[in-house]
Amino acid sequence: MNGAETLIRALADAGVSVCFANPGTSEMQLVAAIDGEPRMRAILGLFEGVVTGAADGYARMADKPALTLLHLGPGFGNGSANLHNAKRAHSPIINMIGDHATYHREYDAPLTSDIYAFASPVSDWIGESDSPEHLAEVGLQALEAARVYPGQIASFIVPADHAWQPAPAHSRPLNPTATPTVSEALIAEAAAALRDNSVTTLFLGGMALRSNALRQAGRIAAISGARIITDTFFTRLERGEGRVPVERLPYFGEQAADYLKDFEAMVIVGTKAPVSFFAYPGKPSYLVAEQTAVIDLADPRSDALDALTRLADALDAPLEPALLQVHATHALEQGPLTMIEMGKVLANHLPENTIVADEGTTNSLGAFMFTGCARHHDWLTLTGGAIGMGLPLALGAAIACPDRKIIALQADGSAMYTPQALWTMVRENTDVTVILLNNSSYAILNIEMQRVGVAHPSDKAKSLLDLSNPTIDWVSLASGMGMPASRADTVAELDRAMASAMAQRGPKLIEVILPGYVYPSSAGIDG
Repeated sequence: MNGAETLIRALADAGVSVCFANPGTSEMQLVAAIDGEPRMRAILGLFEGVVTGAADGYARMADKPALTLLHLGPGFGNGSANLHNAKRAHSPIINMIGDHATYHREYDAPLTSDIYAFASPVSDWIGESDSPEHLAEVGLQALEAARVYPGQIASFIVPADHAWQPAPAHSRPLNPTATPTVSEALIAEAAAALRDNSVTTLFLGGMALRSNALRQAGRIAAISGARIITDTFFTRLERGEGRVPVERLPYFGEQAADYLKDFEAMVIVGTKAPVSFFAYPGKPSYLVAEQTAVIDLADPRSDALDALTRLADALDAPLEPALLQVHATHALEQGPLTMIEMGKVLANHLPENTIVADEGTTNSLGAFMFTGCARHHDWLTLTGGAIGMGLPLALGAAIACPDRKIIALQADGSAMYTPQALWTMVRENTDVTVILLNNSSYAILNIEMQRVGVAHPSDKAKSLLDLSNPTIDWVSLASGMGMPASRADTVAELDRAMASAMAQRGPKLIEVILPGYVYPSSAGIDG
């Protein structure tokens, strides 16, 4: 065997079963090795941002890493934005980065680059083989690094000559990874804060938003009266019928600060104290009120379920939460589509066990509001703020969970960053329904321009945020990639389209036409 074959066999032996790939010449031996390994599925992404975003979606739903295959430093660079999102989500991913043969590097060929410099900002661990015999071991070390709770980004470099030269088989059991637990002193401190204060909150993120951890949070709320609040953007929230309801922190900083201002104590599990997404003149960055006692019970790398269970027991909480979400449907107001009516339609038709990948930005608020009482489902969001995540995230979730319905709730502007994902959805026959929210605008940026004090932007400034010249025809774009597509301008049309899409398996796109942004006549937005 050669080095590439020993590497791919070792990873398959260790349970890695999917490789999202966009390879080049230096990775051909790796492609051949994946081809020869029946236990590993190979999925082509036509842009590296699709590859890395899909690996994130897969990791969030499978709770294990997929492999990515990327072409040298520039190829990795193309995928780095969605790796930034994945790192913020603490998703487990293994990046396999091809490089020139070791003896070729000195000649400074056009694609020669500092791969470590590309990889280090979005990687928790970086390795490189020092020989063909060492290549499989480096791959296993990357897998071990990626599996550190709740997940890490591990990247390793494969020189082309290490891939093609002979190497002996190499396989070994993975070293166990311990999940840190919080101290008894922290549990006691959090319990005292909840007992001694009357207006309290559990502020949750990461693994604390899984249904088993939320049940423990619900027990705590039942005895303490604490409100359960999550970050604005989270990795994966298990919600809907039969699950503990969670409040979501508002996006805009001053609204979030006002939302939190009355709490006497905040116990944080699985995340950190909330801060404003951006800085604004005269507005707060740190969003917790000065008088609030903050107890950092469990950071994202500490066992959230264990911490919440032990805290509930320390409080002598009841065995069951006091409140579980009940299912409800919503009456529709017929006429042109709005964000609110779109949200109602989605909630009414959401099948049990759906996965929603949300990059709907300004227009997804209605969907989130109304789906809280839908059938139980998982909701995934834009953890790192680098847009272009939604379509690849839905693709990866579909590969991880082929028997579940996937909905990509997708804004039009950010969809143009990674539209190639539509092609891969069709090629892999995924059960993804894309709800393409088309308002022909970067609407959030229009709002942000007002918020930083630009009250009356000129036509030149407006043109940088406008997507209507020319208008993007998403039905034609999706159809051109082989995806069945339709358009909905009214509530009735969307209601029919959703009923049909949820009743059938396979990829499809529904373009939802929503109102564009209207500039306010008066200066400024108070939030």
